Amino acid sequence: MSRSLGPSLPADLLARLSQAELVSHLGKAIPLITLDAEGRPHPMLLSYLEVRASGPRMIRIVIGASTRSARNLSERRVATLLLVEPEQTVYVKARAQPEPAPVEDLPDCGLFVLEVEEVLEDAPAEWEGGLRITGGLRYAPAPSLDEPWARATLKALASPPGRP
Repeated sequence: MSRSLGPSLPADLLARLSQAELVSHLGKAIPLITLDAEGRPHPMLLSYLEVRASGPRMIRIVIGASTRSARNLSERRVATLLLVEPEQTVYVKARAQPEPAPVEDLPDCGLFVLEVEEVLEDAPAEWEGGLRITGGLRYAPAPSLDEPWARATLKALASPPGRP
């Protein structure tokens, strides 16, 4: 059962998505759900390296500029990020700016700015007893932050909030 946490990221979620402790989150995947032209959900997996909250109402993501997810964001401008971990399951509903900004040194990627509209926390209902999430989505090997693409991604995500 989910409950609304409001129209902005709570402090703990803002801290998790701020990249302040990025190394501890490498290897974890974040599903991004967009809406395709037929009205169906379209999933894409992101890493914590590609996502950064720059405030309680703003999340920046770097994705392939020619992907279906990028096209969906540009055309329909809606997205949901799923943060599924044993300690907390959260759905972040957001609205995207219509066009991605170019990413220096990554010509095939674009920077999208998402404005948080609602944060939902999902927890088991009382009748579900002790059911809980025991693990989140993981991938390996975790990327090296020294790779040129990783440095370019981090630089794009860290650009001032007023500049895409």
